Amino acid sequence: MKFILTQELGRLSKWLRILGYDSVYFTQENMGTLIVEALKDERIILTRHQKIPLGRGVKILNIKSDSVKEQLQQVLAELQLKLDEDILFSRCIICNTLLEEIEKEEIKDKVPEYVFKTQRNFTVCPKCQRIYWQGTHWGNVKKTLEEITQ
Repeated sequence: MKFILTQELGRLSKWLRILGYDSVYFTQENMGTLIVEALKDERIILTRHQKIPLGRGVKILNIKSDSVKEQLQQVLAELQLKLDEDILFSRCIICNTLLEEIEKEEIKDKVPEYVFKTQRNFTVCPKCQRIYWQGTHWGNVKKTLEEITQ
């Protein structure tokens, strides 16, 4: 399942990427372009805008809450998405690209020394070169997911 999110849902787009979903963050004002992009890439539009025209062959989910936790709950519930731990943290949260594994030695001078010494597995975004590892944020994400799926 792929998504395109309007500009007021930037935090939700990052959370969907953390969950492994292809989520484009659309920052333009032109709603016609949004619909064209959604149709072209077969994406579901997630928005808080109430004035997007319906019935053009594209699925639109109007997000009700300002709270990112409630937004995520709504998306998971209404689209009946299942959390898959195998794809958690598989996308870059910045640019949405699928991450690739990288040898530890290749990133030695690109991460803090403590991280290099204490972590074994690293992934890298081939597009923006951001490096990821299983730090404390993994536990924080899992705790948040437990809260919203109860």
